[in-house]
Amino acid sequence: MEQNFHRPIRASHIKDATQEHILLADEATRGELASRFSLPGIALLRGEFTLRHERAGVIAARLRMQAKVTQTCVLTLEPFDARIDEECELRFVPAQSLPESEGVELDPETLEGPDEIPYTADLLDLGEALAEQLALALDPYPRKPGATLPDEFTGEPENPFAVLKARKGGLDT
Repeated sequence: MEQNFHRPIRASHIKDATQEHILLADEATRGELASRFSLPGIALLRGEFTLRHERAGVIAARLRMQAKVTQTCVLTLEPFDARIDEECELRFVPAQSLPESEGVELDPETLEGPDEIPYTADLLDLGEALAEQLALALDPYPRKPGATLPDEFTGEPENPFAVLKARKGGLDT
């Protein structure tokens, strides 16, 4: 995976006391992330991490993310600005302690709880975690406020079987 926002910290440095880390993406990083996520632009990306050691190398994190992004409206294809202000829970987990994901069925119970982010070599990458959370927070079908479909697309769709029925002369079979 491409890493544009690499901000590593050592997991072993997070002991009994919680730690606060604030990340602010600079202009070059915002440009790289905008390109990575196919956005016209990112004007702001800020993340506040609160980290605490849970157990056996697992680091619990609370992230407060703020972003100003420019997205392209799926209806009008015009760029527009959107704000993101979210909080989420994450867990950084040593990669060797995560079960193999092959053959594991995902169900609602599996997906409950904080996202688990694997790490290796005692390094947590807060920048990449922030970038990934931004990607998850983006609206996959962004609409500019007030944008509507053109009139020719708002009516009822024609029933495709009506055309066949007309060709057969309206006979039911």
